[in-house]
Amino acid sequence: MPEFKKLSRSVQGLTALVTGAASGMGRATARVFAAEGANVAVTDVSGDGAKAVAHEIAANGGTAAAWALDVGSREAIERVVSEVSAHFGGLDIIVNNAGLSVRVAIDDPAYDEAWAKAIAVMLTAHPRIIRAALPYLRKSRCPRIVNIASTEALGATALHSPYSAAKGGVTGLTRSLAVELGRDGITVNCICPGPIRTAITERIPEEHKTIYARRRTALGRYGDPEEVAHMTLSLCLPAASFLTGAVIPVDGGLMARNA
Repeated sequence: MPEFKKLSRSVQGLTALVTGAASGMGRATARVFAAEGANVAVTDVSGDGAKAVAHEIAANGGTAAAWALDVGSREAIERVVSEVSAHFGGLDIIVNNAGLSVRVAIDDPAYDEAWAKAIAVMLTAHPRIIRAALPYLRKSRCPRIVNIASTEALGATALHSPYSAAKGGVTGLTRSLAVELGRDGITVNCICPGPIRTAITERIPEEHKTIYARRRTALGRYGDPEEVAHMTLSLCLPAASFLTGAVIPVDGGLMARNA
């Protein structure tokens, strides 16, 4: 029989860059990775928000540094990725999490603007960040890319077509790059969160959240950002070296339920 292989489940000493890390799932991801011993580049369009999270991590004994990053800017992406690698001495993990809420009707005069912004921030930014990081990922002993999409990529809600199109594009991008980068040992996976308690969903009345979750999810509740963050961590473990091209719902059973 083949010899049993003991695979590492530690990200200790690896460097992870997380976008949109000032709040919600991004903040939770940054804190979870730091708690597990990773060096974390906390990036967000809000530089002050990114600094606050980096301070939280440091206060809890972790290692992090903050960068203001508008993922809609190619120049900013290239600069920050280079600075992160120089600061930590390398780059191993990319978590493309930055996003925004887009709700607009197809015949709204503001549709074109909403579409352009959604695609720029939640789709075009991903390959730009990956392209900038590739020279460093190819040198890593544990190169990982995790793209955060949404269950809106798997099923749709009215008035969210720019958002759904961007997130659907992320799932296709994930599969394609998994195939393309597999020979380099780089894994590329995608998480599709369902109803999660974030700043975006905070505006929904608690009563409405409860009704929706009981009606639509198998677990009957909203998820917490940390529950998504821990799945992201799992995909980045050295032991997850044979998992790539996966699109994983973290949705409390939303997509599994017919009625």
